[in-house]
Order: sequence, then structure tokens, then C-alpha cells
Amino acid sequence: MGIFFDSAKKIFHLKAKDTSYVMEIARDGYLLHLYWGKEVNEYRHSNFLQLMDRGFSGNPYQHKDDRTFSLDTLPQEYPQYGNSDFRKPGYQIQLENGSTVTDLRYDSHTIFKGKKSLAGLPATYIEKEEEAETLEITMIDALIGLKVVLSYSVFEQFNVISRSVKIMNDGDQSLKLLNVQSLCVDFREDDFDFLHLHGAHVRERHIERQPLRHGIQSIESIRGSSSHQHNPFIALLKKGTTENKGEVYAFNLVYSGNFLAQAEVDQFSCTRVTMGINPFDFSWKLESGEAFQAPEAVMVYSSDGLGSMSRTFHELYRSRLIRGNYRDKERPILVNNWEATYFDFTADSILEIAEAGKELGIELFVLDDGWFGRRDDDKTSLGDWFVDLRKLPKGLNHLASEVEANGMQFGLWFEPEMVSVDSDLFREHPEWCLHVPGRQSTESRNQLVLDFSREDVCKEITKRVSDILANMPISYVKWDMNRHMTEIGSAILPPDRQRETAHRYMLGLYKMLEEITAAFPNVLFESCSGGGGRFDPGMLYYMPQTWTSDNTDAVSRLKIQYGTSLVYPIASIGAHVSAVPNHQVQRITSITMRGDVAMSGNLGYELDLTKLSVQEKMAVKSQVAYYKEIRRLIQFGEFYRLKSPFEGNDTAWLFTNNDKTEVIVYYFKVLAEPAAPASVLKLDGIDVNKEYQVTGTDIVYGGDELVYAGLSIPIEKIQGDFQSFCWHLKAL
Repeated sequence: MGIFFDSAKKIFHLKAKDTSYVMEIARDGYLLHLYWGKEVNEYRHSNFLQLMDRGFSGNPYQHKDDRTFSLDTLPQEYPQYGNSDFRKPGYQIQLENGSTVTDLRYDSHTIFKGKKSLAGLPATYIEKEEEAETLEITMIDALIGLKVVLSYSVFEQFNVISRSVKIMNDGDQSLKLLNVQSLCVDFREDDFDFLHLHGAHVRERHIERQPLRHGIQSIESIRGSSSHQHNPFIALLKKGTTENKGEVYAFNLVYSGNFLAQAEVDQFSCTRVTMGINPFDFSWKLESGEAFQAPEAVMVYSSDGLGSMSRTFHELYRSRLIRGNYRDKERPILVNNWEATYFDFTADSILEIAEAGKELGIELFVLDDGWFGRRDDDKTSLGDWFVDLRKLPKGLNHLASEVEANGMQFGLWFEPEMVSVDSDLFREHPEWCLHVPGRQSTESRNQLVLDFSREDVCKEITKRVSDILANMPISYVKWDMNRHMTEIGSAILPPDRQRETAHRYMLGLYKMLEEITAAFPNVLFESCSGGGGRFDPGMLYYMPQTWTSDNTDAVSRLKIQYGTSLVYPIASIGAHVSAVPNHQVQRITSITMRGDVAMSGNLGYELDLTKLSVQEKMAVKSQVAYYKEIRRLIQFGEFYRLKSPFEGNDTAWLFTNNDKTEVIVYYFKVLAEPAAPASVLKLDGIDVNKEYQVTGTDIVYGGDELVYAGLSIPIEKIQGDFQSFCWHLKAL
């Protein structure tokens, strides 16, 4: 690991574990990109840039007599628009005279041990200075006093380069930022597939892979959150790349709001990747002396396929993004009452479910929506975070204490970012929601979005949530957000700053989360947005796990959890066993399959435990006991995908510990097939030099045999639709 600068050749060489990233300061201070990929010991210009005269590619004024030098043909680190590069820029700024032409040049750089935090924004971190090294390159446009600091941090233990951008106005006039991307990478080729995670509410993070084409391929959100529809992650894959082989260049934005990620293939078959805050409906006014910090983007390189990429993301996020007491702590097995009761419950019915959970070995009871105001449905009371004494006549504190006295932890659902029109809070402060004067506000789920760009709103909601948490034994909070933003405007911002509202909202939310999670370090916070609508690194920085989807159907969850695992660690994936017929898709699956899918994440239950049959209770009790045995392996082990639900009728994945002495393999079959072929499952991620015993039996296999020959899938044990099977192996 290290960052090296050759002052004679003006080359920066960044090394993170076993990857290299190379840039050079070219003529007149332009910063050009030369290489990113497998580590090279010393860069000696073997892939030197070849300049040539290209028609319709203009030449900057200082090179007007050299028609081979054009920014339109050069791979750049942070390009601008307006002086000969016609591709999408890394940033764009409007001056007071209305022009948008800028011209950044290298000014200086610093290299230092460690990694800085980002003011007001989540970011990866280090615990020891020697874990990372950082390069800050200062670029300036001297004509207007624009200063841009490009920050690159390389990690000792990961093939990771994190990037961020800070823009400063050192001039005399105000500037308006129209576009601020957190990264730009120019590849001198286009032989890639474009991979991303798309979806919808109850169908999140499905994998889509397509060949790059000329023009722009992009994903984005303008919904005010990272969204169910597109996750802030893309990857470029070399042709033929699989789970275990091939090159991957992956990008993930540490941000929870509107974003844009795109790959542009130009006229010369070069590919430009940019990622950052979505410039649509965004601007930010910078007065003289002010600065703007863009979110962090994480770049992962893998020379060993998608599996290696995923494990890099998993370990980085698990150890250097997620924080707090629960970062390395096993997550409790919970039961949530939502699908059991919805809004219709009493203190007695809640205690009955909790008592049933305790008998089955479940550790945490979570009271979901409906405990506050007069919340008998989803049309009222959001914002009125005061206990409904009709349902809980002895109060919430008494209920929580009763649950705790019974030997379980108590958790609670909130939706702090929202307000119901039918609420005391809205009647008192209608100006506290996002709105545009004279426009009718669009309701979604009968609610509006509070204006977290306002400090007074943030302070009041922080106080209301904190008052609840400070006065009763609460061990867990589910923080929900059940609609996207419309009429994005703020009553306190002037007209020329209205397009700052969405980003100011995110800054307000992050500040609230920092204050609340710091004040209650022993509470396990779980992020939720209608399930997985805000499953992103920004939220994981404050809350170490996320409710993965409102869809609890085991078959649907195969694709949802498989896609999520591409980027996010298993310890962050909330997964519950629910009742059948499933409430979202009406499918009936076995308790075994539901349990095996849910045990492939943070296990929980979302059903009325008091209504289970004796056989079902025995099955749940067995699942809970078994999960406690394997919980650390599942949540903190290495994860390997073996068979994709996007490619066939079956799915398989594997968990192993770091020293490869224990292995859990799950296999899932969706539909029964007539005359189905007998098949084997070849394992990955285990030690070929070890011998492994199947627990509970005398059967022993060699690791090499399991990897090369595979395990026969026991046809007789997976008869019918929606079946699963588990192997638990331990090294001798």
C-alpha cells in the first residue's frame, strides 16, 4: 500500500493492497488518468497516451497550433465542459454572468497517512493511521477563484480506493454549482458489461447485466432517496467475467439521496464512468469563501470475479463503514408484530406474542406501527409520537418493562421523517413539511415529508424520538420512511436556493442520526424505507442493518437477498419468516424453506406465534436454536454465491469462517420438475487441503472433492415445489 509521486515524470501511483491507480499531470496542468487495475510494481508508460488529430475535437487555446491535443480525446480525472471536451463532465458551475465554462488545472498536492472524515456526511473510516494513505490534489481555475480538492484514499487491507470532492469559492463573486460528481474514471476501452441493481417496492435489488453500447447507460434516483428502483451501485465487468474469474470495476456511492451513476461510451470507444449527486433539480449557491463537500464514492477492483468484489465490499463495510456497539456484535433474533396484527392490537395481545416468542427462544420483541397518537390505520398521527393509551392503557414504558421482565429485549418502530395531514403536528406546523407555495401537496400513504432541511424541524423531531428512547427500556429501533419526495421546496430557503432542498434534507437527516445514535449507543438501529428503499452505505454508517424488503415471501427473497449480497454484508440484511399464504404474493412455502432463507441473513419472525401449530412451533424452536449456533458464522463469515436465482430454477450459497474450518451450505429449489436430472453442487471458498465432516453423521469428504467433484443434491429430500436443503460441514 502507498501513494507515490514521481516529480520528474509528474506521475501519481496509488497502490491499495494489490491494485494500482495511476494519473499524470500533463501539459499545462491537466490531470489525466492512465491506469486502474491489477497492481503493477512500477508504472513506466507501457500504455502511453497516443495523441492524434481528430476531426471536430477542438484544441484548447494554449494548444491551438497542436491539433493532436484535445480534451475530447484524453482520459481525465475530473473533466469540465466548455473547452473542447464534449463528454459528460465531472462538474459544472454557473457564474454570475450566466456562463458555465471553467478550466481546472493542477495547483498542488499533499500525501499523508490516514484518512479524513467528511463534514456532515457518512464515509468509510480507519481506526489506525497506517491503515490508509490519502492523496489530495488541488485544482484551480485562477480566472474565477475556483478551487477543487480531489481526495483519494487507498486502504492497506482492501482493493479499495475511496474518492471525494470538495469545491471552494476563493473568488469575489458567487458561484452556482449545477453538477458535482464524486468520481470520474475514463477507461480507454469499452469491452465491458454494465451491471446494476434495479427493482421496485417488494422487488428490490434484482441483478441486470447488459453489454455497454455507444452513448450513455445510466441509473439514477430523483425520488429524494436512493430508492427501491435503483441502488447507488454499478459495475463494469470484462466480457466473460463470472463469480470466480474476470475483472470487475465497481462503484458505490455513500449517500442516501438523489444520485446519478452512468457510463458513457464515446466516439472512440472509450468509457467514462461518473457517479455522484443527481444534477437534475439540483444546484448549490457558493458565496465567496464557502465550500461544498460531495459524498464519498467507493471504488473496488477485483481480478477474481464478482465474488471477490462482494467479499471486499462486505469486509470493508462491516469493519470500516458500520460503527457502534453492534458493529462486531451478533444481532438478536426478533419477532415483529406487523404482519401478525397490523394496527389492531392490545397490550395483552402483544404480551401473548412476546411470551410465545420467549418460549421459542426468540430474544427481541419489536412493536411496529400503531402504538402512538390515534393510529388505527395509515391515515393519521405520524409526527404525534405520544403513546396511544386506548391500546396501551398502562403506557409504553409498562409494556416494554413487562416484555423485559419476561426475559426478552424490547424494540420499537418509528417513522420520524413523515407527518400525517391528520395529526396535531401538521395542524400546528403545516409549514414544516416539504411544499411549494400555491401548489397542492401530493400525498402518498396519506402522509407528507417533513422538511429536514430546517434546523427547527430536526431539533423537534430529535427531541420527540429521544424522549421516548430515554424514558423506557428500548434495545432496538426500526427507523422507517414510507414515501418518496414530491413538491420539494422549503419555506425558509430563498428562491435561488430552493434546488438545494433535497441535499439539505439529507444533511439534516444525517445530523439527526448522528445525534440520536450517539446518544443511545446501546440501541440497535435498523433502517427501513418500505423495506429496502434506502439500502445504501450512507444509512449503514448510522444503522448497522436494514430491513431488506417488505416482501417476506421466501421465493421472492432468493433474488432480493442474492442481489443485495452483491454489495452489502450479510450482517446488514434483515430477513424474517412470515405466515403463509404469504401476505405479499399469496404463495405457500414450507416452514423449512422460509427458515433457511431467513437464516441466510439476520433471522427474525413476522407472524402471530400464538397461532402456530404444535409442529410449526417445534420447527421454529429448532430454527432459533440452530441459528444461535451458526449466527456468528452467518453474520460475520465469508459469503460465496454458488447458483444464481436469476439464471435458473435453483439457488445456492455458502458461508465459511476465516480459517475455513466450518461451512454452511444452503440449496433452494423453486419448482418441481418432471424427469429432473440428478445434479451436483460444487462448493467454493473452502480449503481443498482439509477434510470436512457432515455434522450429525460419520460422512467425511475432502475439501478438494467438494470443490472439484461437488455434492450430490439429494433428490429424495427435496420433493415438490419450494424446497431447501442445508449442509453443515466442519473440518477435522
